Amino acid sequence: MASTPPTEEAFLREVDDELRRDQLQNMLKHYGRIALVVVVLLLVSFAGYLYWRQASEKKAEAQGEEMSALIADVQASRTGEAAKKIDKLVAEGGNGYRVAALLTKATLAADGGDAKAAVAIYNGIVADDDVAQPYRDIALIRQTLLEYDSLKPEQVIERMKPLAVEGNAFFGTAGEMTAIAMIQSNRAAEGGRLLAAIARDKTMPDTLRSRAARLATSLGVNVDIDAAAAAAPADKD
Repeated sequence: MASTPPTEEAFLREVDDELRRDQLQNMLKHYGRIALVVVVLLLVSFAGYLYWRQASEKKAEAQGEEMSALIADVQASRTGEAAKKIDKLVAEGGNGYRVAALLTKATLAADGGDAKAAVAIYNGIVADDDVAQPYRDIALIRQTLLEYDSLKPEQVIERMKPLAVEGNAFFGTAGEMTAIAMIQSNRAAEGGRLLAAIARDKTMPDTLRSRAARLATSLGVNVDIDAAAAAAPADKD
């Protein structure tokens, strides 16, 4: 088997150094906080529907107040009180509140260093057909971030395939993980085009766009070309 050219090896080491360690660790910390914000936004979006589904308005109101108190406890680092509220919502809450509580529980477990427990919770949410898709997508991303170093590149690509699509709410994070996995599996051209698409997407955070542009350029992809040209398949030998 032919050996990988030294220049490519050096580049992949740079990708590993910058992305698999610093970036992924930062993403874990960053999305640990963002996950809670996203959960709150989703709850607001589904509020009318969730309240309608509850057995009584009083019960729904009580669970909403419990969720608000839980978020306050988490923000104030009152982990003991938060844990009690989480257990109550998981056991007694309606489906939306139950899943929100589970996501919060997994986030706290991951932030506390118990990645195994967090992954188990996320995996359960992903596999639950009764859970709304946005919650399952959040869980899948968080699970993959935690398991990234133990997964084969092909597994990451397959997991993120439904989300690493322009226009998807999670395109930035899913696309970046997919691009890194593509580079690691000798699909650098595809990874570069995906990174270029992220860099061109003005809805993405500036830090993410800048990082994607830098890596895409390192792979020889012009991030300024139009989307149609960038998305065109690479020539086959």
